[in-house]
Amino acid sequence: MNEQSRQAERTRLADSDPPTAPWRLWGPYLAGRQWGTVREDYSAGGDAWTSFPFDHARSRAYRWGEDGIAGICDVHGFLNLAVALWNGRDPILKERYFGLTNNEGNHGEDVKEHWWVTDGTPTHSWMQVVYRYPQAEFPYAELRETAKRAGRNEREPELSDTGALDENRFFDVRVSYAKAGPKDVCVELTATNHGPDPAPLHLLPQFWFRNTWAWGRDDRMPRLTASTRDGWRRITAEHGALGRYTLHVEGTPTLLVTDNETNEVELFGTSANPTRYTKDGIDRYVVGRDPKACQVVGPDDTGEPGTKVAAWYSFDPVEPGESVTVRLRLVEGDGHLDAFGPSFQDTLDQRKAEADEFHHTDLDPKRAAVVRRALAGLMWNKQHYRFRTREWLDGDPAQPAAPTSRKNMHARNAHWRHFDVADVISMPDEWEYPWFAAWDLAFHTVPFAKVDPAFAKEQLLLLCREWLMHPNGQLPAYEWEFGDVNPPVHAWAALQVYRSEERKDRKFLAKVFHKLLLNFSWWVNRKDADGSYLFEGGFLGMDNIGPVNRSEPMLGQWRLEQSDATSWMAAYSLHLMQIALELARHDESYEDVATKFVEHFLSIAEASTQFGSGGRGIWDETDGFCYDVVSRRLPDGHVESQPVRVRSMVGLIPVLACAVLEPWVFEELPDFARRLEHLLSKRPELQQFLSRSGGGALLSLLDERKLRRVLSRMLDEGEFLSPHGIRSLSAAHREGLEVQVADQEHRMGYEPGESRTPMFGGNSNWRGPVWFPTNALLVEALRTIEEFHGGRFHVELPTRSTRHVTAGRAADELVRRLVSLFMPDHDGRRPADGKRIEATDSPLWREHVTFSEYFDGDTGEGLGATHQTGWTALVASLLTDRRQTGAVGESNE
Repeated sequence: MNEQSRQAERTRLADSDPPTAPWRLWGPYLAGRQWGTVREDYSAGGDAWTSFPFDHARSRAYRWGEDGIAGICDVHGFLNLAVALWNGRDPILKERYFGLTNNEGNHGEDVKEHWWVTDGTPTHSWMQVVYRYPQAEFPYAELRETAKRAGRNEREPELSDTGALDENRFFDVRVSYAKAGPKDVCVELTATNHGPDPAPLHLLPQFWFRNTWAWGRDDRMPRLTASTRDGWRRITAEHGALGRYTLHVEGTPTLLVTDNETNEVELFGTSANPTRYTKDGIDRYVVGRDPKACQVVGPDDTGEPGTKVAAWYSFDPVEPGESVTVRLRLVEGDGHLDAFGPSFQDTLDQRKAEADEFHHTDLDPKRAAVVRRALAGLMWNKQHYRFRTREWLDGDPAQPAAPTSRKNMHARNAHWRHFDVADVISMPDEWEYPWFAAWDLAFHTVPFAKVDPAFAKEQLLLLCREWLMHPNGQLPAYEWEFGDVNPPVHAWAALQVYRSEERKDRKFLAKVFHKLLLNFSWWVNRKDADGSYLFEGGFLGMDNIGPVNRSEPMLGQWRLEQSDATSWMAAYSLHLMQIALELARHDESYEDVATKFVEHFLSIAEASTQFGSGGRGIWDETDGFCYDVVSRRLPDGHVESQPVRVRSMVGLIPVLACAVLEPWVFEELPDFARRLEHLLSKRPELQQFLSRSGGGALLSLLDERKLRRVLSRMLDEGEFLSPHGIRSLSAAHREGLEVQVADQEHRMGYEPGESRTPMFGGNSNWRGPVWFPTNALLVEALRTIEEFHGGRFHVELPTRSTRHVTAGRAADELVRRLVSLFMPDHDGRRPADGKRIEATDSPLWREHVTFSEYFDGDTGEGLGATHQTGWTALVASLLTDRRQTGAVGESNE
């Protein structure tokens, strides 16, 4: 490979600032699931899962997006290309991934398919996905029935439990995308029969327009025209915004044309459909054998225009070990004169080689493979996200009137009528969370900065734009309720991204800072009810971590003042202070703002120890730990308060509130330094939150004595320190505990695996498992302590082991434990695979790494969402962090 080829992807990146750069026009922006989302819920009761269920998806047009298997679309979400399959036995075409709804799964929503994103580049010049399709009839009903019978204490039923994958009776369908140019995409589908017997397979790549015309707001109709003339199979797409595209289809498949329109007769019992063909026409023609369900374009013919087309390839049978291949090419304009000539394979080979060069690393092959897979999944989880809340609340002119419940001021998202988004956004998970979440997205940007810093910055700024951020300064949480509250980690992420580029892009930093000033003010005005500097935030992303639902109002005039909300705000103050200090180096007007945030931090720090409601802070001297506090004002004016004595992650979040003031701060910013010294001289009690050394200083919510006490619990293997990271609840509560909260007794305990409570849908658990985002923040806090103390701060690791290490070495050990989730043990099994089918001896399963939402606090088995290369992709950042003091994955003894 010549030098130009070696730098090809980096050159494309340099010329591809998001979001509208040519090389980013086509990408993996098609959702893995659109049904069951709030966007598609037009019911009176607001039950998204039953309003638009899986069984409607094949026959009902979506309003706001589309979904498909291993698919792509344009950056605007108009034109889509994805894979459909049929094994000759399924009752329906396999057009989308199947999973259980929140009400059907014994642990909430749960996808029941296997696929892996195996490779990719930031500009999507190269992408590859493998989908595993059973040869037996897909057991839709069996999976539903098994889950219905299962209790919350039982494992989730999986596809492998049904026998559908026994003896490797499945096809692996590898889908590869390689761009010959920004508007020239080569597509190769290769299906391999891994079973012992011949098996039929039908491949039906589908090409369709999102329905933008049926709602009474824009009646312009795009067109897809299928043609078999001149020895070619091709589909011409014409769209008012995209222009003209041609999809070349290799060979002589049957071209089937229908319309992306709802089958109202089938779903709603109407007398007739408004259109001749409907969205499920191809399914009804191929599987249902209905000859009138769609248009068939015969030899040497050109069909009538439609809005959804499939190219039907039938392979009957495919022999054991045999592979069959289908090739497509999507080109702007009238097409390519030699679509499947030498340039096609050359493009695939070249882009694959460029991806190898782009992802080259000095890590050993096993760790490098984890990094590459994590980043590939992260890049694939981008999605075109379109949602105009005003139109959603009011309903569409050509559809039934919006239910009166949407006019209620308490209706879901009723206070977010300004929300109007049509952007590519990084999603937590392709299927289980096909909608953005504020704190998830902030974590995504950190590994994104390793490979695509421009996109990372664009995402952080996007969430602060006026069409997403509320006018009052609140960041939208997620579509189920934009008004819920996620931890304020945006400023931390912005700093991480800024520093990853060696502190070069001050313009980005200033942009995000100005918007976060509004968000900080919202927190202060809305979440500190009495000005005590002890904050309330609700569940704060850690769903069921407390003995009570922290998002619900408390009874009897009680209030919940949260250790984590208070600590998040202390950390937020420090992060905004650090941003202001960076900007002040080049613009002195930011110095005063930095002073404002250091003073705010010190006020929160003081409140956390002794002030606030009832004179009680979050620190508990008896236990040497931080707790939530409940308080109420009595008739005589006194305030009664009590700690919620549950040792959980909420008591570790205070560790995160620390920041180094480097020597340059005192040298270059004298006004800031003078103001800080003046404040400390007037209020010497605040000195406990600042340590000095070597011309610099460390600001910390916990002084050294308190920090050591909290770390002794955090690094105790009998409490928080698991073999694979920091648990979200202390294992000391393994036998359960009863705790009094606001005059009521509550019982909870350490649950290392799936949630046993239905709180927040029961689809995640913060009562014991290991979560990557909070672990990554704890690693960063230990690195901050090391940066300041320079090897002089030692901790016992593990607690009671008599082995003492520096804070930096403790960070390394925590990283080693987290990374070990994905590293084969002496039996060749990855802890994250647990007891799932991925842990079998078959290399067909062993070769694929799964990135889960969270991990069992004892065994490390992956739990929750199974394609969470959102925040779990932080493993790529941990593995490539140059601050390691030892080899990651090796013992630091």
